[in-house]
Amino acid sequence: MTSNLVDRFLRYVRIHTTSQEDIDEIPSTKRQFDLAHLLVTELQGLGLMDASVDEHCYVIATIPSNISQELTAKVPTLCLLAHMDTSPEEPGENVNPQIIQNYDGKEITLPSNPDLTISPEQTPSLKKFIGSDIITSDGTTLLGGDDKAGVAVIMTVIDTLVNNSSLKHGTIKIVFTPDEEVGHGVDALDVEALGADIGYTIDGDEMGVLESETFNAAGGTITIKGFNFHPGYAKDKLINALHTMGDILLQFPRDQAPETTEKMEGYYHVYEASGSVNEAKIRFILRDFDSTELHQKMQRMEEIVNQMKERYPKTKIKLDLKEQYKNMKYQLDKVPHVIEYAEEAIKRAGVDVIRKPVRGGTDGARLSYMGLPTPNIFAGSINFHSKKEFVPVIAMEKSVETILNLIQIYVEKSI
Repeated sequence: MTSNLVDRFLRYVRIHTTSQEDIDEIPSTKRQFDLAHLLVTELQGLGLMDASVDEHCYVIATIPSNISQELTAKVPTLCLLAHMDTSPEEPGENVNPQIIQNYDGKEITLPSNPDLTISPEQTPSLKKFIGSDIITSDGTTLLGGDDKAGVAVIMTVIDTLVNNSSLKHGTIKIVFTPDEEVGHGVDALDVEALGADIGYTIDGDEMGVLESETFNAAGGTITIKGFNFHPGYAKDKLINALHTMGDILLQFPRDQAPETTEKMEGYYHVYEASGSVNEAKIRFILRDFDSTELHQKMQRMEEIVNQMKERYPKTKIKLDLKEQYKNMKYQLDKVPHVIEYAEEAIKRAGVDVIRKPVRGGTDGARLSYMGLPTPNIFAGSINFHSKKEFVPVIAMEKSVETILNLIQIYVEKSI
C-alpha cells in the first residue's frame, strides 16, 4: 500500500491546481481540470466505470456494494470527499517534493530555500514522526498536501477495496471537488442527485484528528470612494479614500485578530487592503464558534461603517457583508453515531483520537447544511497554506486504514 500511496501523492502534487479568489465561475481556474481528468482515468482503470468530471470540475464515481441486496438496503451510502485545488496564498506551480527517509528528529532544511526550515520547536508534532518518512516541498512552493493527501488516501482506499473482495462494504460515492480553498467547494454540487446518506471529508491535518465543529463565518468588503484632484490645488476639493481606509483599519480590534486568538476564540481578520486616492477596498472575514457572537461581530462592522460615514461625510463608503458558512456541530449533534463510528475507526487503526474544532471551514460545513452530515477526518498534512507544509507518510497510511475500518464498521453496525 505504501508504495502506491506515496506514488499517487507525488504524482498529484506536481499538478498545478491553485484556485483563485474573486472569480464567479466554478472552477475558478481551468488548470484544476488537469488533475480531475487524470483522476477520472485512474478511477476507470480501477473499475469505477461511471467515473466522470462535469463542467464544474466535480469528479464523481461509485463503488458498488459487495454485500447482499438485503444488507445493502440497511447500510448507509457513504460519501468520501477531498478537494483538488490548493491555496492561492502560496505558489502552487512547479512543486518539487522531497522525501526525508527515517526522519532523525532534527531541523529540516528545504533545499531550494535554505533560509526556511521546519523545526520541532516551531512544529512540535514533528517529534511524533521520528523514524518515519516525511514529504516536504523544496521550500519555494507549498507542498499541496492540503488536500492532495486526502485525494491520494481516497484513491488508495478505492484500490484496496476493489482488489480485496473480503473487505465488505455498502455503496460508496466518491467526490473530488474544486475551489474549496476559495470557499466555493460545493456551490455547484447536486447533493440530492449524489444519493449519499453520510459524508466524510478527508481533509484534516494531524494524524488522529477528527473534526466535527467549525467556525461560523462571514466575509465582507468595504469600498471607499474618494475624489482625486491636483494636490497643489486640492484644498476643499480632494477627497482621499486612503485616509479613510487607514482610519477604518484602526477600528479592527487587535486583540481579536488571528494572530492574537486561539482555541475557541473568534476573530476579525483583514486579509487585503489596497487602493488609491480615488478608491480603496478592505477585504475581511469574521469568525466565531458561537453564532450569536458572529452576528455581534457583523453588527459591529455595520456600526464602524456608519461611524465612518459620519466622520467622513464627503466620502462614499459601502459595506458588503454576508454569512459564508455555519458551524457544522449543530447538524452533526443530531447524528452522534457519525462521529462515534469515526472515533472507533481511528482507534482500530491504533491511533489516538484528537478531537478539536476547525479554526476555519471545510466543505463538510456546507454539506452538513445541505442534508449530508459530513465531519472531517485527518489526511496527514501539517502546516497548511505554508511553504513549511509537510506530510508524514505514516499519517497517510493510517488515514487509509481508518477509512477502511470506518467502511466496515457501517456494515457491522447494520447487521
